[in-house]
Amino acid sequence: MALALKETFSEKTNKALGVNSEDAKLTLTYLSLAFIILFLGGTLGLLQGLNRAGLLELPSWLNYYQVLTAHGILLVVVFTTLFMVGYFYSGVSHTLGGLLPKVRKIAWTALGSMLFGVALVAATVFMGEASVMYTFYPPMQASPWFYIGLVFVVLGVWLAAFGVFISAANWKKKNRGQHLPMFSFFAVGGFLLLFLGSLGVTAEVLLLIPWAFGWTETVNVMLSRTLFWAFGHTAVNVWYLVAVSAWYVAVPKIIGGRTFSDTLARVVVILSVILNVPGGFHHQIIDPAIGEGIKFMHVFMSLSISLPSLLTAFTMFAIFERAGRKKGAKGLLGWIKKLPWGDVRFLAPMIAMITFIPAGAGGIAQTNNQLNQVVHNSLWIVGHFHLTVGVTVALTFFGITYWLIPYLSKRELTPKLNKLGVIQTIMWTVGMYLMAGAMHWVGLLGSPRRTSFSTYGDHATALGWNPYLFSLAIGGTLLFLAVLLMVYIAFHLMFKAPKGNTEFPIAEPEDGAAPTPQWTERWGLWIVVAIAIISMGYVIPVVDMIVNAPAGSPPFRTW
Repeated sequence: MALALKETFSEKTNKALGVNSEDAKLTLTYLSLAFIILFLGGTLGLLQGLNRAGLLELPSWLNYYQVLTAHGILLVVVFTTLFMVGYFYSGVSHTLGGLLPKVRKIAWTALGSMLFGVALVAATVFMGEASVMYTFYPPMQASPWFYIGLVFVVLGVWLAAFGVFISAANWKKKNRGQHLPMFSFFAVGGFLLLFLGSLGVTAEVLLLIPWAFGWTETVNVMLSRTLFWAFGHTAVNVWYLVAVSAWYVAVPKIIGGRTFSDTLARVVVILSVILNVPGGFHHQIIDPAIGEGIKFMHVFMSLSISLPSLLTAFTMFAIFERAGRKKGAKGLLGWIKKLPWGDVRFLAPMIAMITFIPAGAGGIAQTNNQLNQVVHNSLWIVGHFHLTVGVTVALTFFGITYWLIPYLSKRELTPKLNKLGVIQTIMWTVGMYLMAGAMHWVGLLGSPRRTSFSTYGDHATALGWNPYLFSLAIGGTLLFLAVLLMVYIAFHLMFKAPKGNTEFPIAEPEDGAAPTPQWTERWGLWIVVAIAIISMGYVIPVVDMIVNAPAGSPPFRTW
């Protein structure tokens, strides 16, 4: 009883005084590094876009494939991971009454491991020893230190994940019979999905290291690709789940609404965890050495990922309509006018949500064998990727930044900064739609991905791509300017904005909402179900790839 009272007091203190200063320092460090990485990755993206359009000649010491590899790793892996860890740790601290000292140490250790790993990876790329793209497909072979760097990145992710698991378990122990607060529920789900997804890529990297050192002569290419995509697609959905957590938890509060259904939100988290990992197989739907039966099964497993997304779409629009009608909206769509479009904390995630409609539809189309054969090695894929991660995920992260950093730094988002944020959001959106739209269209016309600019001997078809590549470059330039503005706003909110108190927005349930059933808290069961579904998707094809493995491939360096 005394323990329970102490915990309740701690929670009340946390809510009254704001975030624990040590926890704030931890999260602000993660976020600072995330935005530095955003600047570096954005700069490389500008160089890449201008070069791809034939408008910029890169120096001999920095070629297109080095830029492409570093841009992908820094933004897709490092920026998203740093932001995820900082954001989730801040929410866990807020909703569970502060981080345990040992969890804080784990988070700092995780950061050290990730930074050491990223330094190794980046060094090998810029030394010209690892132009293998962020997918690092064998038989292209990087320096062994590139793969060792990845080991430390994954180790950091695992440490961060276990820190959240320990926090949740400790809270549950002290609050028996109670539901884990929604934000922390998302954090547990997000890190659990990331942990399960990273098991495959860990196995792959451990196979590649002895090959890269020359201790083994050949590598099983199909097995490596399969292990990578168990992680590759799952990672994208982890970042998406991070964004979704803000849609469910913070956005309703910002617009003056309530949570639509606590149970439904938790079901979305559970479905995301148990369905996602096998979905990565659709990236190999046109690969050889995988039977038609397995591919046919994986079409359904990939499509199942859309279920939690469809539930989220229904929930979000229900929340928006109810919030609008509370403010006096009339008519079928009158509630749209009542939404706070001038508030960047809402505008940025709202555009992210709207963008996920075409982005998700494009993803569903790619699970289809025939459509996938048309677009698979074209710029269409890159455009799809930029809509999902570049808009749906990144723009939500920016929307979070506008309230999270002021909350942590005890400052305020002023009207002037809000206006600047709206400008940044519009610039980012226009830039990304110009670039990703051009990529989609020129991809359908046959322009390949993963290649630098070429007219293929002034072939008429290749010359027809140029206007779209020019649009790509204009979009990329706008995006770079938006990156500069975003980085400025983030650090201004940390150090220069006026002092004040900013709320950590946590939506409350509707009055008279039905109680959330206890089965949603049975994480042990959901882990077993997730492992069963992953096994259903992978055991047969992976065993076949090992038992009936071809001769294997020696290493290649194509740069």
